[in-house]
Amino acid sequence: MAKPKKQEFADLTLLGNKKAQPSKKLEAFPNRAPGRYYLVTLESNEFTCLCPITGQPDFATIYVEYVPDEKIVESKSFKLYLWSYRNEGVFHEHVVNMMLDDLVKALDPHYCRVIGYFNIRGGIAITVDAEHVKTPEAKEAVKERLKVR
Repeated sequence: MAKPKKQEFADLTLLGNKKAQPSKKLEAFPNRAPGRYYLVTLESNEFTCLCPITGQPDFATIYVEYVPDEKIVESKSFKLYLWSYRNEGVFHEHVVNMMLDDLVKALDPHYCRVIGYFNIRGGIAITVDAEHVKTPEAKEAVKERLKVR
C-alpha cells in the first residue's frame, strides 16, 4: 500500500483536537483496501443515554461491525458521537437504529451492524440488533467472524 497523503486526512477535524466536545459528526478517512471484504469491529462499554420518560440513566455496551467500502470511520469521532447521547432522552430501540442510519450515511459500507446490549433495569435486559446490507457478498465473506451472542 502507498504512503498516506495528507489530503486523505484533510476532513478529520476531531482527531488531535484537544478541545473536541460531544458531537453527532462522524468523520471518515479513505479505505486503502476497497476491493477487499474485511470486518471492522468497534466496541464500547461506556455508552449512556437517558430514558426519555423518567430521565433515569441507561447504560449499554455498543458493538459496531462493518465491512467498509470507500470509507472508514475515525474512532475518536465515533467516541465523541457515542458521548453525545449522554444527556439525551432516547429509547434503546431508537438509538441503535439512529446509530446504524448515521454510520450508513457517513460511510456507505458494504455491510453494517449495530448491537446495543443495555444493562438490566427493572429486571429486564434489552438487546437491540440492527443491520444494513448493501452488498450481500460482503456479509457472506465475513459471516464466520460476525459477533454472535
